[in-house]
Amino acid sequence: MTRRTIACLLAVVALALLGCSRGPALKTLTVDEVAALVAAHDGKTFFYDDNPKDVFAVGHVPGAKWLDEDRVTAADLPADKGAKLVFYCASEL
Repeated sequence: MTRRTIACLLAVVALALLGCSRGPALKTLTVDEVAALVAAHDGKTFFYDDNPKDVFAVGHVPGAKWLDEDRVTAADLPADKGAKLVFYCASEL
């Protein structure tokens, strides 16, 4: 996926890194920060797409998992409570 595709997909980004409940506040990421996390393949960062399923099917961040926002369960998330979770969606400009 090209940088341009990622930038378009994430045009209006709602990205957050989630930690434990005592962890830091939510953080907005830039496209470059997301690209660096994708490229790192660290096994500790997980990407979740909150777009409609048809939008996800057209294109998404490499390795991202689609989430049905009405049916998210703990089983959809990694067991590692120290993992970085990146959630994103796009909107029309």
